[in-house]
Amino acid sequence: MWQDVKALNATANGIFALVLLACIAAGVWWVAQRPEFNLRTIRIESIGHDELQHVNHLTLRNNALGRIKGNFFTTNLDAVRQAFESVPWVRRATVRREWPDQLIVALEEHEALGTWGADGRLLSTKGDVFTANLAEAEEDHELPAFDGPEGSEKEVLSRYAELRGWFAPLKLVPEALSLSSRYAWTVTLNNGMSVALGREQTSTTLKERVDRLMGIYP
Repeated sequence: MWQDVKALNATANGIFALVLLACIAAGVWWVAQRPEFNLRTIRIESIGHDELQHVNHLTLRNNALGRIKGNFFTTNLDAVRQAFESVPWVRRATVRREWPDQLIVALEEHEALGTWGADGRLLSTKGDVFTANLAEAEEDHELPAFDGPEGSEKEVLSRYAELRGWFAPLKLVPEALSLSSRYAWTVTLNNGMSVALGREQTSTTLKERVDRLMGIYP
């Protein structure tokens, strides 16, 4: 081998390339650890045009900011996103870096429509069930009560919107709507009347029953 000049040159070139790569990696690591790149600012923005109503600095500091590790280069953006999405009232978070020492966090809040089930959870206007301070939600508006099997949230939300329209001519508003485990519907109206609408046999079953009720209601 020692007489093989080509093999010796190839070996030397390989060793040189490995040493060079190691030096570059060490240099990049050293630069990335410099205090100049410590995170100094985390800017919170709202997704959309509306200001954040329920998420405040104290809530973020207690639930998310303390979980952010690393600097501008080394912080895990996915972990940061998950930390912010664990904050009450936060529906969705997006995170990006801004040179040289900032993170920009955009948050979308849940908008509570009513309560869900008997355990104090809330149903959002987009059909998401989430946990937050019930008293805060009640400050925004009165909360209708919803309930149903797991996975039926969006179906219940859609049916609620239909029922509001169906009962509007009588100036009645649904205050509670439940879907039983047998998929039977019961709606409670703002005059205290509870209406058992039963199960849907066709796509028009509930509408026909509401129309029948409206016909005899006066």
